[in-house]
Formats: sequence, C-alpha cells, structure tokens
Amino acid sequence: MDKDIFTQNDMIKLQKYLKENNQTITCAESCTGGLCAHMITQIPGSSSIFKGAVVTYCNDIKEQELNVKKETMIKYGAVSIQTVSQMLDGVLKKFNANYAIAISGIAGPGGGSIDKPTGTVVIGIMSKTNGKKIDIFHFKGDRISIQNQAAKTAFKIIFKSFFKNT
Repeated sequence: MDKDIFTQNDMIKLQKYLKENNQTITCAESCTGGLCAHMITQIPGSSSIFKGAVVTYCNDIKEQELNVKKETMIKYGAVSIQTVSQMLDGVLKKFNANYAIAISGIAGPGGGSIDKPTGTVVIGIMSKTNGKKIDIFHFKGDRISIQNQAAKTAFKIIFKSFFKNT
C-alpha cells in the first residue's frame, strides 16, 4: 500500500539533486520515531546532504530541543499545524539545513480521539528560501503502515514541492 508513495529510487534522485546543488536536509520526527532519518541514511553518501535529525517523541523534548512553545501544544495539541510549524522552525535553525521535514501524529493503535483519530498525522516541509507547506493527513492501517505512509508522504511532498524539475 505504501510502497509506491516514495521509492528508494525517488530518494536517490532527491539526494542526487541535493548533492549537485550543495544543499542539505534535516528532520524533526515524533510519531515516525526516526524513520525519515533512517530512509535518508540507507543511501550511500547521504552524509554529504543529511545534517541530522531530532526525534521529539514527547512534548518536553519538542520544547527543549526545538523551542516549540508549551502554550502552542496546550492550545492546539502536539498533533497540530501550529506545533509542526514550530518544529520546522526549530529543526531548521538547529541544523542550519536548506530543507526540513517535521512530522507529528498518532500512529496508534491507541491515543486517538474523536477530533484526532488514530492515523492523523501532520506533515510539514520547509525550505529556507521557499517557505513552509503543512498539511493534515488521515492514514489507514496498523502502526507500522501509518509510520511508513507518513515518512514516505513527507518525502513525496518535499520532492514535488521543491524539486519539480529533477
């Protein structure tokens, strides 16, 4: 189900573009638990384009490592456009990269609510020069499937948004 969202060949193309243009990428992950970073580093030579990542699984670490405001998480929740926006700002500043991905969601099987059921994931991408794009998704499947869909969707969005001509 999630295999065709963003393939390893797509990742190779993305990294080739970044290398050719001397650009870098970073990630701030919550529900994906480092899966985006793992996908990047599966490609040999990724150290030239990957600055690093932060897994901010709990709210205290979002606040401590990415400067997400506690008030934002209280008012809107950790799984919100507002929180992911601040995660993007924080991770881009922390790693001084050209591009960033931030993901926060509910992978399940528990933890969901009526307003934010299991499978609700907020994905944000950011470019230093082209701004942010943040969307809410509702993925189906088990925990691992939701995590895979979220990570691959983030890469698909960043690839299509900023690297259209590759």
